[in-house]
Amino acid sequence: MKQTIFQERYPIYTLEINKNETTCKGVDDILTHFKTMIEGNPAVIFIGIFDHYSHTSSLPDSFISPEIRDAKNIIFCFGKEIKNPMVLALRPRSIGIAERQDSFVISFLEAPNPLANAAMESWTTALKSV
Repeated sequence: MKQTIFQERYPIYTLEINKNETTCKGVDDILTHFKTMIEGNPAVIFIGIFDHYSHTSSLPDSFISPEIRDAKNIIFCFGKEIKNPMVLALRPRSIGIAERQDSFVISFLEAPNPLANAAMESWTTALKSV
């Protein structure tokens, strides 16, 4: 996984997986993997899937890079405690999956909880053997 600062302010984790490095055939297979990981963790709840590609392509004057064939987010929440109201601005979590011709790009925003980051990183890197 690569850690970077996107647009000079957002700490993100990104992993590009070549299609020959995973048994996943498309974005929906990757979503199934993440949903299984989420449902297997009692501290996490699945919220939904957002079809970012369909939404964006339906808007007038929208733009999607020609290299992107599909793009969806899986939305979920880690949440064993609410210590103050500001934490709500950081929840729920989302992992984005973009499909290119020969690869998938998986990305997520760094969470303030190190255990959440470790879980999301583990779920993502496991795709190389799935």
